[in-house]
Amino acid sequence: MGDGLRTIHVVTTDETLAASARAAALPLGGFEVIVRGTLADLLASAPGPNDVILLDGWLRNSNVYENCRRLSGKTRARTFVVVEYDNTMAESIARFCGATGVLKRPLVPSKMREAFESVIAPPAALPSDARGAGSNAPTLPEKLLTDIAGKPDLNLVGALTDPETSLFNYAFLNYKLDEEFKRSKRFDQPLSCVMLGFEGQVDENVLRELAGIFLEASRDTDILGRFDENSFLFFLPNTPKEGASIMARRVGEMAAAKSLVDLVGDRLVISCGISSTPHPDVRRREDLFARARKAFFEARQEGGGVVAAV
Repeated sequence: MGDGLRTIHVVTTDETLAASARAAALPLGGFEVIVRGTLADLLASAPGPNDVILLDGWLRNSNVYENCRRLSGKTRARTFVVVEYDNTMAESIARFCGATGVLKRPLVPSKMREAFESVIAPPAALPSDARGAGSNAPTLPEKLLTDIAGKPDLNLVGALTDPETSLFNYAFLNYKLDEEFKRSKRFDQPLSCVMLGFEGQVDENVLRELAGIFLEASRDTDILGRFDENSFLFFLPNTPKEGASIMARRVGEMAAAKSLVDLVGDRLVISCGISSTPHPDVRRREDLFARARKAFFEARQEGGGVVAAV
């Protein structure tokens, strides 16, 4: 802008929040405040890299954290979620979804200045693309969430991971299936879904052994999670069916080499089902999952091994 002012874009329909933002910005100097009623209005305004975005956590008919995700990659402006003063989980979730941080109601100049002037940690180095290149300790979720959020957050890790294996939990898998499927379609890159499991029950030591095997056979960019008591679900970005089959067979071989057994002493037999996109029968994320699950049950009926959906 010609007058040298930077813009604070406030996405809200709440006049109280809008007035609070204007009053808090006035002592800071160098800022103008513009209210945007919707996320679409904000994106149409094309915020600059030196601007600031405030997303109203109470915005009606819109999920603020989903809005954070939608902004990812579309603007370089710093984004803050405005939440109630006693919300202790918002910081973790907001950062996880791509926001810079949070501001608490009521907005005051000192807190806005502190937030705007804070030094944002540099992005972590890109992880290795080679499967098996990392540690086999089952701590991938914490490492991945640290990469995303910039610092470890035990509350966030606990909410998104399975306590017995330290792999991601069902809730996070559902979130990532949607995200990875959309990314695959948008960038025209392959994505494989692997459902893997065994029959019977095992103790925690065996679960930890399996988690270590999964991590050793995977890349840091692979999403590894526990689906239910005796099955797991993996999402392998930029991996066609052939690459997923190699990974699945390696997991089975490594598990067999460890001679793992269930609670009654029977040898643990690993079954794997694989589906991939692009594929003419995979039009929705549900199709990708359903085909992997069907292949998994076929592999189990055959006594173990790997079955890839055709």
